[in-house]
Amino acid sequence: MAHVSQRKKIIVDELTNLAKKYNVIALLDMEGMPANTLQEMREKLRKHAKIVMSKKRLMKIVFKNVESEKEGITKLEEHFRGMPALLFTEENPFRIASILKKSRTPAHAKAGQIAPDDIVVKAGPTSFPPGPIISELGSIGLKTGVEGGKVAIKEDKVVVKKGEVIPPKVAEVLTRLDIKPVELGLTMTAAYENGIIYTQDVLEVDEQHYIDLLKQAALESFAVALTQGIITEETVKPILEKAAREAFMLAVFKDIITEDTAKFILAKAETQASNVKTKANL
Repeated sequence: MAHVSQRKKIIVDELTNLAKKYNVIALLDMEGMPANTLQEMREKLRKHAKIVMSKKRLMKIVFKNVESEKEGITKLEEHFRGMPALLFTEENPFRIASILKKSRTPAHAKAGQIAPDDIVVKAGPTSFPPGPIISELGSIGLKTGVEGGKVAIKEDKVVVKKGEVIPPKVAEVLTRLDIKPVELGLTMTAAYENGIIYTQDVLEVDEQHYIDLLKQAALESFAVALTQGIITEETVKPILEKAAREAFMLAVFKDIITEDTAKFILAKAETQASNVKTKANL
């Protein structure tokens, strides 16, 4: 027993030193990770981060040990999920979370897993002929019919809600339908940096959404700059072109004859004279 306690003390000391050394400390969920996949991810992140597996109880001791230097780090305990591990890095936690997210692959659900999101079976045809499959689908609440000699699901159905345990029967039916509602890979459940804890929903932001917002903001800023005549490298040409068009239109309206306006003013005068002639019945 004394030997085991000493071993745990060594582990806690090592993790405490790492927690003091690194600016970012994150929690990972390694639930369902095959050993070979985990090894590949460690190799991929070797230059960016250090991953260490440990028990929750020892992690809590480590957080307590460094709390005086890293205020609020003990709140990471609220984000233990699945099979937790620690990740230490000096890089932006959003970048590391993005690398992890992009490396995940769709997988079939297993009984007992927690649904990461609502699991929905969409309406549509299946590849199964009528038979026992109808009762199997019905056992998890799916409404079915027969279309073109094949069983079809008549309407969308949420079979497991986010955060709920996936029942064995649901996992079995989803596998038969080749629906892969979970992702295989490492998940960053939370990250601590400079007194702030970022949760998974914040870390895994939709990058394209924010890129689109920036593009829209740039277009709107450009439009405002043009309207207000704000000169920049990007606006100077269209502002000068706009000014030239407006000056040209004003010159034509005020009958200011120049090399560019002469033919338009003469055409306008001819049109006006034609209108007068028509009204006078000449």
